[in-house]
Amino acid sequence: MKPLVLIVEDEAPLVTMLRYNLEREGFAVDAASDGEEALLRISERKPDAVLLDWMLPLVSGLEVCRQIRRSPATRSLPVIMLTARVEEADRVRGLDSGADDYVVKPFSPREVVARVKALLRRSNPASELASPGAYDRGRLKIDFSTYEVFVDGNRKELALREFELLRFFVQHPMRVYSREQLLDLVWGRDTFVEPRTVDVHVRRLRQQVERDDANPELILTVRSVGYRFNPEALG
Repeated sequence: MKPLVLIVEDEAPLVTMLRYNLEREGFAVDAASDGEEALLRISERKPDAVLLDWMLPLVSGLEVCRQIRRSPATRSLPVIMLTARVEEADRVRGLDSGADDYVVKPFSPREVVARVKALLRRSNPASELASPGAYDRGRLKIDFSTYEVFVDGNRKELALREFELLRFFVQHPMRVYSREQLLDLVWGRDTFVEPRTVDVHVRRLRQQVERDDANPELILTVRSVGYRFNPEALG
């Protein structure tokens, strides 16, 4: 079956443009024009990815994204936020709401399709064949096949991007990676996001796995360089 992309956008010409470009690349496309309709469609048939406008009638795109992340059935659903807001603070708000990616209008439809493809590659369980098994050390346990993460025996619900970032860190301990390297190796070379995006996702990941995310022991900041994972702190 073709992967299904749900476009949540109240500008009909933009929906038409995105639908044409996605269908040309082999995707099935559904559309909703407001936040309430989007949540209904997701509950009726879970898509493989969501293109979500920030400013929507009835329920905002930010709230739709938050509700997607709250539901166990859709917590790992890839979400790309579409918005005309260009300020860094707005980008951070969008990512903090749970979005995996952020695209500013006006945008190239080819760029959006490339981002959708990149997210779907990382959300496809078949890609886990290259790294099967689990990570089990001290208080941290990760099942790569089921996307489950446990800290001190408590299950943590990570968004897809946080899971991918954590997996990369545990598979490459102690080595320092710059933000640009993490974007290439975790997000992929065909995605178009700013290095600041890495900081947002690291902060969210620390909130899930650190004892005190204000004083991290596992995911360490190397000043003026980037980040490294310290498995020694797991005990």
